[in-house]
Amino acid sequence: MQKNSPLADRLRPRTLDEFVGQEDILAEGRLLRRSIVADKVGNLLLYGPPGVGKTTLARIIASNTLSHFSVLNATLAGIKDLRNEIDSARERLNKYSLRTILFIDEVHRFNTGQQDALLPWVENGTLTLIGATTENPYFEVNKALVSRARLFRLKSLNAEALHQLLIRALNDEERGYGKKSINISNDASNHLVDVANGDARTLLNALELAVESTPSNKDGLITVDLKIAEESIQERAVLYDKGGDAHYDTISAFIKSLRGSDPDAALFWLAQMLEAGENPRFIFRRMLISAVEDIGLADPQAIVVVESCAASFDRIGLPEGIYPIAQAALYLAATDKSNSIKGVFNAVEAVRNSQKQNVPSHLKDPNRDQEAFGDGIGYKYPHKFAENWIPQQYLPETLKTDVFWKPSYHGWEGERRSVLSERRAEQLAAIIEASEQNPLIINTRPINKDFDKWLIRQVAKEGERLKQLMMKLWSDVNWQQNQRVLVIASSTLLWSLKPLKEVPEGGVILVSSIENHSRLISEIADLAPMERPGLIDSTVESFTKLDENHKFEVVGGRIPWKLFADKDFGNLWPAITQKCTKNSQLSLLLTTPCSGPANALKESLPIATLENIDISLLNDLIIHEQKWLTQEEKKTNLLLNLDELGWKSSLEEWTELIYLKVDEKILQRWFSEKGDYRRIVLKEYDKESLNYFKSIFDLLNGKTIKQSLLHSKLLGRLDY
Repeated sequence: MQKNSPLADRLRPRTLDEFVGQEDILAEGRLLRRSIVADKVGNLLLYGPPGVGKTTLARIIASNTLSHFSVLNATLAGIKDLRNEIDSARERLNKYSLRTILFIDEVHRFNTGQQDALLPWVENGTLTLIGATTENPYFEVNKALVSRARLFRLKSLNAEALHQLLIRALNDEERGYGKKSINISNDASNHLVDVANGDARTLLNALELAVESTPSNKDGLITVDLKIAEESIQERAVLYDKGGDAHYDTISAFIKSLRGSDPDAALFWLAQMLEAGENPRFIFRRMLISAVEDIGLADPQAIVVVESCAASFDRIGLPEGIYPIAQAALYLAATDKSNSIKGVFNAVEAVRNSQKQNVPSHLKDPNRDQEAFGDGIGYKYPHKFAENWIPQQYLPETLKTDVFWKPSYHGWEGERRSVLSERRAEQLAAIIEASEQNPLIINTRPINKDFDKWLIRQVAKEGERLKQLMMKLWSDVNWQQNQRVLVIASSTLLWSLKPLKEVPEGGVILVSSIENHSRLISEIADLAPMERPGLIDSTVESFTKLDENHKFEVVGGRIPWKLFADKDFGNLWPAITQKCTKNSQLSLLLTTPCSGPANALKESLPIATLENIDISLLNDLIIHEQKWLTQEEKKTNLLLNLDELGWKSSLEEWTELIYLKVDEKILQRWFSEKGDYRRIVLKEYDKESLNYFKSIFDLLNGKTIKQSLLHSKLLGRLDY
């Protein structure tokens, strides 16, 4: 590095350990850091304001890769330069099997044609793209490129990070001013950091100007006071470029403040936009959208108020026009909220996904074909009935049980919700009554097949049931994109889907038994490399092998009741706790059956059949089942164990009724010598009793039985 290079260039970090700031994506255990160290960096887009380390991070990647590293600056390079890089990358790959990483600075400066030229070579792996941009990639970069790259957002550096850089610049003898005697006052350093506004380059350029332009005294000491600092850095300007991110970010903060019912924040962001010279008509347009999208029918007057204020503003103009624009903002912030109007998108989806829907005959126009086709016959005129309403079918035949609009409990629509719910129930009852047979009766075959499918989806679809349990498991976690998550006792990826979606800049590690590893590995292999979670087995030794700096902010998972009953399960918690940060969140879902097959047998069989069964022997078996299924003592011990380790936890419990169709395979599983039911529940019975139980359990073959499950959701935080 040349000694006459600017200070900001000389002080660029050369390793990840020297890199200051961006802990959200580069701390120990974070996805991006792991990828860089392992030389497994895929296509990346680094997005953030100037002076936060995008180019520096690319240089660090270059120093950590065995691939050829090429650099282009989109402001200087043309299509010819890009083609040369592509041709060179193809040659390296074909002749030497050497991969190429192409770093493009200011990638948003490439026009559409240049970005399109990159796409096929990124697609087929000839190039690995790392792009840096100060503009939002979702607006400025080819959507196809964005979809093929992992996006990492670098944030403005905080004051602590900037002070750290300032101290390094003053003390570094090789690249900074460590060989000079410099005294910088606290007021001066604080001012430089404050005005730098999160930009490391601005800070170091201002420090360099202050040091190089200030003469030393007779002892060789250079003193930088507040006055010199003020002269060395420009007056802070409000960052507001109407065509840039600040424009979109500020209006976003304003709308979200309205949605969040915070009038003070709404006024603040409104004032910032007006001071920055934002067009008030643009603000009114966004408030009109908010009036229907976020408020809607909770307060139908909201759109009327905004439209009236907009008309008033057009008559008044600024400066007095600030009153109606503020009135509109305060009204939207203070009124009831509902986004139920988005039900229209459910209807649009139904139209797109379904075949052409015919208008029901009784709703058709009777003026043309009533006599020939019976159009309009059967329609009931609501105004002829009490309350001007009568239950009848208005949706097409195949959609008649669908619900598109779900009113909230707030404001105008909340006041009408109960009436609407009652009317929907009546319409549903009318549909059922119209069927020749009641589809709710087991083993009947209703004529209304679409309603039957709908009913099955609601009560018996296992995948949807498990998905809802997964959402319930993670529903109380306060997610942040950079969190590291430990998912315990994973048998499938289902229980990890929510964390994988919520922490793209952090990381997820799954803990599972050895027997589940092969299945999980195959599931994980289907994910994109940058999205794959880590996998360890459920032993204390596996936790001790993790990096000592790898800490988890969230721990959770669904614990099957058989694992919960395992005595070795409790031994994991000290090791897990040791790998958690203070205030780590805990969310566990423990599921235990409340009844077994013998109880189901007793409840399912007709009384006449039960009269021919040895009830006393069956009752004795039910008692053995209950002893096997009851886990209250182990649950209490787990709570006590967690409390001793510093977890402050609470328990929420609910029961769920599920339906199970018994077949020959299930019966074999119950009575298999390797099965838990045979080994634990039936172990005390002689061969004659076992044969008897097998004979009466065969009566369930082909029948659907009910099973009650107890779900226990354990929530907690680590406080030590």
